[in-house]
Amino acid sequence: MKRLIIGITGASGAPLALSLLERLQGQPELETHVILSRCGEMTLRHETGLSREDLSARCTRLYDNADYGAGPASGSFRTLGMVIIPCSMKTLAGVVTGYCDTLLLRTADVTLKERRKLVLVPRECPLSTLHLRNLATASELGAVVIPPVPAYYNHPQTVEDVNRQIAEKVLSQFGLDEVPEWTGMDV
Repeated sequence: MKRLIIGITGASGAPLALSLLERLQGQPELETHVILSRCGEMTLRHETGLSREDLSARCTRLYDNADYGAGPASGSFRTLGMVIIPCSMKTLAGVVTGYCDTLLLRTADVTLKERRKLVLVPRECPLSTLHLRNLATASELGAVVIPPVPAYYNHPQTVEDVNRQIAEKVLSQFGLDEVPEWTGMDV
């Protein structure tokens, strides 16, 4: 059984995390382990109307962010890696400094130290110089940064189309979904 850890923070973008989980529901060989921050829970409710319990029904396991003894806090908990979607600037700062005061941050730290894939989907606009420095540092540490930037070449019709495209980009990093191949333009 493969495992993917999904961190959800309080930055705007809870629908992105839901789109990601929806894409994974059809993969029975994959366990989804979700760590929801306190602010992530508030944002989830505000942006989607869903509760912690609703989210729990969409994943294999939902962890309390204060549970430092949970499996994902250890390198021996084998995973494909971790995605933090959306990733707040506070969480980003914790990741790049190794400040592990929550399960989510400890898990990101473990992911990096074990040289597993860490994908960050940062949500902030505009980005300050400090945000940009932290994103560059995260990349230098081995994280993959995928800002939730919509593609227009695929002619999205709805917000869900945009969210799906971003989820595909993220999952392709783990070999779990395929981004449609660009074949060129008819000119």
